[in-house]
Amino acid sequence: MYVLELAFTATPERLAARPAHRTFLNRLHEEGRLVAAGPWADDTGAQLVFATDREGVDAILATDPYYRTPGVQVVSVREWNPVVGPPAHAADRLSP
Repeated sequence: MYVLELAFTATPERLAARPAHRTFLNRLHEEGRLVAAGPWADDTGAQLVFATDREGVDAILATDPYYRTPGVQVVSVREWNPVVGPPAHAADRLSP
């Protein structure tokens, strides 16, 4: 799994691009490649959790123009190994 963190600034371009971006995210979620996504409560950024490898995240970043929109900054892309919650196979990595 990978976690993507975004930072936002208030620009009209970002707000205009957001509906298409959210449609794209819904499709990724339906396909099982996106676990969860959403903005911080103060709308200064967002966090997205992807159920894919790094190459998959890079392909998503290249496909969705939102990540290159003025007012959107990719702060970090980090591999994440959850021990509670999705994916179901996470428990397989734990030692008894």
